[in-house]
Amino acid sequence: MCGIAGFSNPGEQYHRKKESWIKVLDDMNRIQKHRGPDDEGTYLDDECGLAHVRLSIIDLKNGHQPMIRQKDRKGCAVIFNGEIYNMKSLRNELERKGAKFQTTSDTEVILVGYMRYGAAFVEKLNGIFSIAIWDGALKKLYLFRDRLGVKPLFYTMKRNTLVFSSELKGLFQYPGVEPVIDREGLGEVFGLGPAKSYGKGVFQGIREVLPGHLIEYGKEGWKDHAYWKLEAKPHEDSVKETIEKTSWLVHDAVRMQMLSDIPICTFLSGGVDSSLVTSICAKTLKKEGKQLDTFSFDFQNNHQYFQANSFQPSEDRPWVEKMVTYSGTNHTFLECGNMDLISDLYRAVDARDLPCMADVESSMLYFCSLVAKSHKVTLTGECADEIFGGYPWFHKKECFEADNFPWSMDMEPRKMLLRDDILKMIDLESYSREAYQKTIDETPKLYGEDSTESRRREISYLNLRWFMVTLLDRMDRTSMYSGLEARVPFADHRIVEYLYNVPWKIKCLNGEAKGLLRAAGKEDLPPEVLYRRKSPYPKTYDPDYERMLSEELRRVMAKGEAPINQLTDKKKVEKFLESPKDYGKPWYGQLMAGPQMTAYLLQVNYWLEHYKIRLNL
Repeated sequence: MCGIAGFSNPGEQYHRKKESWIKVLDDMNRIQKHRGPDDEGTYLDDECGLAHVRLSIIDLKNGHQPMIRQKDRKGCAVIFNGEIYNMKSLRNELERKGAKFQTTSDTEVILVGYMRYGAAFVEKLNGIFSIAIWDGALKKLYLFRDRLGVKPLFYTMKRNTLVFSSELKGLFQYPGVEPVIDREGLGEVFGLGPAKSYGKGVFQGIREVLPGHLIEYGKEGWKDHAYWKLEAKPHEDSVKETIEKTSWLVHDAVRMQMLSDIPICTFLSGGVDSSLVTSICAKTLKKEGKQLDTFSFDFQNNHQYFQANSFQPSEDRPWVEKMVTYSGTNHTFLECGNMDLISDLYRAVDARDLPCMADVESSMLYFCSLVAKSHKVTLTGECADEIFGGYPWFHKKECFEADNFPWSMDMEPRKMLLRDDILKMIDLESYSREAYQKTIDETPKLYGEDSTESRRREISYLNLRWFMVTLLDRMDRTSMYSGLEARVPFADHRIVEYLYNVPWKIKCLNGEAKGLLRAAGKEDLPPEVLYRRKSPYPKTYDPDYERMLSEELRRVMAKGEAPINQLTDKKKVEKFLESPKDYGKPWYGQLMAGPQMTAYLLQVNYWLEHYKIRLNL
């Protein structure tokens, strides 16, 4: 994985002030250096500048970027963040057509493929990626993003200059691009956060390349193309065929994503998703005489304070131990303390450039920093619940029938702490509902499908476009902040395409949540793990943590100049801090309840202060 950034203007002559523009590119690299600590490079043409920092995974010696080749006696340059898992088959195809390669990197496969097929080559890629290609012969810049938005890519227009970056902070290194939040931005933060609207960058004037899209920019102007869209199709496979194909797809995705010139590891929670990925990896490596390294996460003394509820019915450790014994992995149990959890709330904002999933995110950041000390590549079980229908909102009647996001139906916790004038200025309920309705209207439907199955598609599509992307953003930023590449086999677009059209009675086989996935994985897991009831990512239940959070927020708000005071009502906040927190009624997802609201406000304050954000209300 890497970090990319750059700019292009069809009317510029960047070489006239080469030193100053190279400095801008160097600044863009510096601010994203955590994404690529192993190498860096820049490239400047008359109308385009490219910057790249590299985390070396494939072809450690020869994969330097920007990678440049000659096309029609002009430079053709690529910078790339991600991995192309089918690079070997693509390389063989290109070689049969006469292509010559100088490296074994997937970056060169992208560049040579583009030079032969043009921008349509992106349709052949199986991977996670954000890519920028400057075609000096056509004088065009192309930006590509993977189908499901695993890898980030933001952009903005400054006069006639297109500026882009893997992370938001990279854009702010370009002269004149400033962090400004308007009413729409506050709607994103308080009405939708920690999610955000796809295509939007929250900051005023900043956008993101949509998943499955490419942008081209040149003297003819700016064009946005969708090269991939999810389609609704009849499902014609029998139950047996569906199980067999699902099993093959999952196994193939995991094995493809084991591609690496350095050792890999997996995150193991003891749930069916991460356990299945771990089992497949462990069996594959065992055939090569190798042992898989695995890591699990928890909080200090959590066994003492754990509170089982409908969202989180059990602790992970006993299940992790079962899987370690079953798969024979070399396992490390990692724990996070209260002080690390609170201090990393702010580092998590640095990583995401936005308020995020509070301690759900800061803990992942902390754990990734520990894993990164010994590994550069990990595989995770993320995305299975969104794709196979594992979350409660796929099953609960009130969620199924809700006229809003089913993981965030009650807006009152979001509104209860804000000043009255802010609430009058921004109608959070309307903002959220409009965003929800936009996605409902876009949902691919199958003609003639009954209303219940049609609603299932809506819930699935909402999850793919919103909840899954929020978790993918969390995984990308928290891992890449320490130079760790996290891969997500369940987000293989082939799995998503197939499962989107599998009827619910097969997805929920035998009335069991994720019954299809369990049936597909029955040869890979012990029965007790295979049918474990879902328990999400762990969080702390230590009352000292809640107390420390409250003290921290009081200390922050006691400062008259604290930016959060412009948005929140001190009396409302104090009443909230004094009331008991209900862990069983989250305001976002399954994990973000009362303590996470306190932590979220701390993140918002730090974000406004640290990024020197100007409010334009």
